[in-house]
Amino acid sequence: MELDHLEAFVAIVRQGGVTRAAAALHLSQPALSRRLHLLEHEVGAPLFERIGRGFALTQAGRAFLPHAQAVLASMRDALDAVAALSDPTRGSVTLALVGTLASSHLTRSLQRFREQHPRIDLRLRTALSAEVSELVRSGDAALGLRYRADSARDLVSRPVFEERMLVVCSPRFRLARSAHVSAKALADEPWIAFPRRPGRAPEPYANALEQRLVANGLESARIIPIDSLSAQKRMVEAGFGLALMPESSVVEELRAKTLCALRAPSMRANVPVMLVQRRHAYASAATKALATFLCE
Repeated sequence: MELDHLEAFVAIVRQGGVTRAAAALHLSQPALSRRLHLLEHEVGAPLFERIGRGFALTQAGRAFLPHAQAVLASMRDALDAVAALSDPTRGSVTLALVGTLASSHLTRSLQRFREQHPRIDLRLRTALSAEVSELVRSGDAALGLRYRADSARDLVSRPVFEERMLVVCSPRFRLARSAHVSAKALADEPWIAFPRRPGRAPEPYANALEQRLVANGLESARIIPIDSLSAQKRMVEAGFGLALMPESSVVEELRAKTLCALRAPSMRANVPVMLVQRRHAYASAATKALATFLCE
């Protein structure tokens, strides 16, 4: 079984189709399709089925995927292990993180890491929490920063810090300047949050909002589903509703006074930020240095 055949299969899954996968691997579509055909012949079952204009994994494809990812990740580990032998102070390490964590605080911390380890090439990728885990699981990232722990057995989760969540509103909101806002005063207000997606865990912000609403007897509140954090902020600024957002993501808006933090202590929440890495994976000197730095 050829590694480039496995790579083609995983790329199609990750990119969502042959066209984007071929572009990502710098291959022609016929070349990529041939690799997939040869892999399916060796596996003895089709790995994809065509649905409309797209592809979906077959039952065999779903069973085969985690093993293909593990093989590719192990190969990357092997290359990292050999590279580390020549100079343990050098190397590259990829950190996947939820985009909203790229706040001024974290970026300053990562800048300090680069200054302390000038010979380590730090590479960053942003994704949603579930996608961060997948990037770590597949070996595309050595470490990941995501919201809440991942309970998967092949990953290890360690707490790094807690992200404070604030209730934000438009400066024109009737209670924007109140010294104290009770949950009861928000009973008729709509909330803007990430939508639930079938078959996927809810986004940590949406989950935290649901928990606070239930805890305060507001479970019947109207939720306006918006799938972009930037769009959510613009909607709140325009007065379409309230939102529970990470403090790090609204620093600039609070400073510019286009958003206000509502003084509603019963609605505040903290979401744990976890460092995830593959269990039993080879950790290069660069990976160990970054993990230690982040946990400190």
